[in-house]
Amino acid sequence: MDKQQIAILKKQNKIKDSKTDYVYYGICGFILFLLAVIVIYPLYYIIIASISNADAVMTGDVWLYPIKVTFSGYANLFQRDDIWRSYFNTLAYTALGTVFNVALTIPAGWALSRSYLPFRKLIMAMLIITMFFGGGLVPYVIVCRALGLYQNPLILIIGGGVSVYNVFMCKSFFQSNVPEEVLEAAAIDGAGEIRIFFDLILPIAKSIISVMVLFYAVGHWNNYIDAYIFNIDSQFYPLQTVLNGLLDATASGEGEVVLEQMRLATQIKFTSIIVATVPILVIYPLIEKHFGQGVLVGSFK
Repeated sequence: MDKQQIAILKKQNKIKDSKTDYVYYGICGFILFLLAVIVIYPLYYIIIASISNADAVMTGDVWLYPIKVTFSGYANLFQRDDIWRSYFNTLAYTALGTVFNVALTIPAGWALSRSYLPFRKLIMAMLIITMFFGGGLVPYVIVCRALGLYQNPLILIIGGGVSVYNVFMCKSFFQSNVPEEVLEAAAIDGAGEIRIFFDLILPIAKSIISVMVLFYAVGHWNNYIDAYIFNIDSQFYPLQTVLNGLLDATASGEGEVVLEQMRLATQIKFTSIIVATVPILVIYPLIEKHFGQGVLVGSFK
């Protein structure tokens, strides 16, 4: 008897839950509630702290609801020209970088899912080795310098173009969701590899593409260290790098600055987190319906 049959019988009152079932449901519900609070409260606190009086935040009075609501922190943050410039930079880096990453990852995953790919096992072995061993930061910078990418904002788009983990996730997805019969029928009709990929594979790969878009977009959006590593000019800084610089500048002098500067530092700390997080929170619900299927089906042991 499968779950669907059990659900039908329960609906018809032919199977009733026992007291132990209700106890189990209650315990599970309580645990899930605690987990939800643990996950949601930090974000909730950041929101209420960003619109609360800085003095109340510094004294720890803000923990359940905002106190003396003010939006001065957002006003101070968006009055800065470097914030708007870095916001545009990050949008460009995220959009172009994500397209570049997905354009490399999806075809790579599809190719590795085909058993007739020449040197397939060798390629997979080489990719797996890179998941456990890496040359480190210095060789990476040396290679990028040799390619002319040092002090070049292009590195923020094409740097780390492919994640091996994501490639293997795509590979598992294609192996599990593409019927061999369909491919054989397409080949008999005269379709080549390129046409099969674009006309048959991509339309059924929406879920895994959505997952890849989210993974890569979040990575680009949160990237701040590469601008420091490659000594990028400040006018090309992404948002996270600018915000990190603001926090460092305000936090480093807290013992010497006047109280007003400490208040400004507190406001910037919370408002900058909201400004940097909102776009990702907006994007996720748009692809959430594909996310579960893409991760579960595309996952591998």
